[in-house]
Amino acid sequence: MVAVPDKDSGTTATKREGWSSRTAFALAAIGAAVGLGNLWRFPAEAGENGGGAFVLFYILCVLLIGLPVLLSETLIGRHGQASAPESVRRVAIESGASKHWDIFASIGVFAAFLILSFYCVVGGWVLYYIGVFINDLFHTGVVGGAFQGRPAEDIESLLPGLFGDGQLMVGLQLLFLCITAYFVARGVSKGIEWVATWMMPAFFVLLILITVYGFATGAASETIAYLFTFDFSKLTPQVMLAAVGQAFFSLSLGVAGMITYGAYAGRDVNLGKTTGIIASADTAVALIAGLCIFPIVFAAGLSVSAGPGLMFQSLPVAFQNMPVGSLVGVAFFVMVAFAALTSSVSLLEVPTSWMMERFSISRVASVLIVGTGAAVLGALAALSFNDMADFRPLALIPLFAEANFFDALDGVTSKLFMPIGALLTCIFVGWVADPELIDKENGLEGSLHKLWRFLVRYLCPAALIGIMVSGLSA
Repeated sequence: MVAVPDKDSGTTATKREGWSSRTAFALAAIGAAVGLGNLWRFPAEAGENGGGAFVLFYILCVLLIGLPVLLSETLIGRHGQASAPESVRRVAIESGASKHWDIFASIGVFAAFLILSFYCVVGGWVLYYIGVFINDLFHTGVVGGAFQGRPAEDIESLLPGLFGDGQLMVGLQLLFLCITAYFVARGVSKGIEWVATWMMPAFFVLLILITVYGFATGAASETIAYLFTFDFSKLTPQVMLAAVGQAFFSLSLGVAGMITYGAYAGRDVNLGKTTGIIASADTAVALIAGLCIFPIVFAAGLSVSAGPGLMFQSLPVAFQNMPVGSLVGVAFFVMVAFAALTSSVSLLEVPTSWMMERFSISRVASVLIVGTGAAVLGALAALSFNDMADFRPLALIPLFAEANFFDALDGVTSKLFMPIGALLTCIFVGWVADPELIDKENGLEGSLHKLWRFLVRYLCPAALIGIMVSGLSA
């Protein structure tokens, strides 16, 4: 990066790297959004909240809440052409507002750093299961189910067994973080874009193949009925709030990721159309994930309301009763690893971009500093399942008094930092920023533009306040 004076804002502008094409930007942004929230959390949330009613309301929430906030974040980055806080600062100064509006982007940068640290712990679980299924494949062969001759209780105990091994947990977390850091250190075009343009297509191919396999060998009709039969009697306030939260978190909003990625977008990108593609792809992945996982679970006679254990405990048991189960297990968790990696790369890029700009240091140095901090926090999060299980870092705060280190990081970011950051984004774009400046960036026209502005000003803030109130009172 080369620093040059910016006469308009009184700050230092930076000649930045950029995406090589509109397609590369779309794939990178889709990769940032598509992650464990789609493959792990969405099926678990749908299973715990009644299926079809949750799914329908989730889709509405993506359209009416997630997409407007996504466009708001992206246009700030594209106009500012800088790290997230600096991009907000530039838009604020050009709009005649206080430069201190950059606070919400700074919150997002910090949230991304915290999420990265415990996200890599879960990424380590995925790597563990890839190893487990590869090992089983060598022992049982391609033909037949996975874990032949082993009782279901033995398979379900794999995850608790991993949790009990602190050294292995920390090692897997560090391995996943190092893979993430390698690609971010290579830069936008040679690292981040490479991950997106190769891994996202591979991810989609694997997702479709495993879904077709699940439909052919599992309970397809039962799955379709469960996911797409809209029993509105099940649409309780609790289910609606769960759907709003899932739509919000699935798109990775409130962590400054889309502001950061938007800063690498060229002027030839229509942000309105592109963010529509991103949101559509993200939603499609979540729905296909349900169609992928539930036929296998239903066919095995297992519960779909197993929550977070659905992917890491129920599915491995289900693969035991399916043809070529070990091979499908390897393919499934490799697919999950691809999705997790594209998201972790986005999370690391947010603080890396800020540190490069703020301290005028190289990308590699920034990655090493941020990565070291995330490694330390991640190790503590990994150890909170075993050696540090009794440690309560936020014991003085009633809401988080019983949370271990992993849960504290998760709770603070999901219940406070992310919704606060997104709420302030809506207020800033809807009420503070110069409307003409915003209109030139958003790529919308006519009634669609009016609808977007209404949603950003009124509906999105109300929904985000609801997420916070619900989360803080839970």
